[in-house]
Amino acid sequence: MKKAKIYIPSKTAMQSGRGKLKDWILEFETKDTSINPLMGWESSTDTLGAVILKFPSKAKAIEYAEKNNISFTVIEPQKKEFMIKSYSDNFLKD
Repeated sequence: MKKAKIYIPSKTAMQSGRGKLKDWILEFETKDTSINPLMGWESSTDTLGAVILKFPSKAKAIEYAEKNNISFTVIEPQKKEFMIKSYSDNFLKD
């Protein structure tokens, strides 16, 4: 049975906003990875590792996985806690 994970990707270090991180990703887990003895690269005979599917919502991704008999794990995004402070708080000692 195929295994996959469903998640929203985190932003890269080059992004300041979260505008393009709305799609949910269904990514298959690769199996049978091995080290290529000639080049030292990690390789696999499993071609599903290269497949990444994008969905507009978590429900659509789960529906697709259930319809195609894919075992999946949903990774919920972590909520950021914003601590509101003023600029002068940087210079005050606790």
